[in-house]
Amino acid sequence: MAKVVVIGQGYVGLPVAIRAAETGLSVIGLDVDERKVESLKQADSFVDDISDEQLKEVIDSGNYRASSDYNDAVGFDFAIITVPTPLEESMTDLGFIEAAGADLAPHISPGATVVLESTTYPGTTEELLVPILERGSGLKAGEDFYVGYSPERIDPGNKTWTFVNTPKVISGINEASLEKVREIYEQLVEKTVAVSTPKEAELTKLLENTFRHVNIALVNELAVFAHQLGVNIWESIEAANSKPFGYMKFTPGPGVGGHCLPVDPSYLSWQVRRKLGANFRFVELANDVNDHMPDYVVQRLLTLLNRSKKALNGSTVLVVGVAYKPDTGDQRESPSLKIVDLHQEYVATVIAADSHVPEFQWNKDIERVELNEQTVERADAAVVVTPHSDLDLSLLEGLPVLDTRNVMEGSSAERL
Repeated sequence: MAKVVVIGQGYVGLPVAIRAAETGLSVIGLDVDERKVESLKQADSFVDDISDEQLKEVIDSGNYRASSDYNDAVGFDFAIITVPTPLEESMTDLGFIEAAGADLAPHISPGATVVLESTTYPGTTEELLVPILERGSGLKAGEDFYVGYSPERIDPGNKTWTFVNTPKVISGINEASLEKVREIYEQLVEKTVAVSTPKEAELTKLLENTFRHVNIALVNELAVFAHQLGVNIWESIEAANSKPFGYMKFTPGPGVGGHCLPVDPSYLSWQVRRKLGANFRFVELANDVNDHMPDYVVQRLLTLLNRSKKALNGSTVLVVGVAYKPDTGDQRESPSLKIVDLHQEYVATVIAADSHVPEFQWNKDIERVELNEQTVERADAAVVVTPHSDLDLSLLEGLPVLDTRNVMEGSSAERL
């Protein structure tokens, strides 16, 4: 039985680890966050795509074990790195990749394979990770052990396109590495798509997310202008979507969240500026538009309250949904966090309802509430940021509401 180590047990790494365990592989799920490790050991999943029952089943089978100790990686056949790659002041922070590579390297044995899945700029695998692995192992990549890159394509909460049935882009630093990468992923997913080098695979992920980021920025800016012009942007979008060719539907919202859209395109922009001395103007413009949507949301809510002869200062605002997308607990880079901060700057009292964000990840500066009649009675206004399917939005009827997702009906709700 092959031994697989998955480094990082978050929204990407945990589904990969559980899938590998379900196929009969022996899996160690490594994470430096002791809270996550303890939760996983108790079969308590904090990732919506993995149920407690799934987790318990692979633990009971002996195929999966969570750990924070890299000594448990000894003798691995395949290691998959799925650690975060945050953006710090417009620069990519590769510290987690560097640390994972350095900690893993002493445990690499001849014939082992290391795959990076973390989203990053083209060149990271070959220029950064490989030297770290070679120094720490004393072995030669591509000869003694194998290295590849496969961009994660997990879409949290998507029940149609999962890790298993979404085509998996794969690559290797040479042909032998590619075959090893193919070997592991063909056991886990239905289809693999090979590209010639890790750089093409790294760019693939950035291209996908930059495409979405730019188009969302387009409809966000249109939404602002359409409101000022007295045009129903949502009706126009649906009408345009009736065209069977030459159009792809994107909808406006309060900003962009998650790791992918607010961060990934900036990796490419940063690398273009660093390597070529040029500006990636589409990305920078999209960043500007999407980054300012939370400000626009607060200004719209301020106007909404003014109509009720109330000031935002001193009002209680109910934020509905803190995670960045419906039916997930992922609040990374969520626009709701900036919306809360902006309201607090106006000296408004903010309460928030979210049924998915784990308690240990909740911002303790925000009062967490249930969405019920008592909560609605406390609020002067509400903003719907993330409409989880188990939240009863009809309770908001009669309250001044800014609906940023076009999910409510009723005279009291004003759409973005």
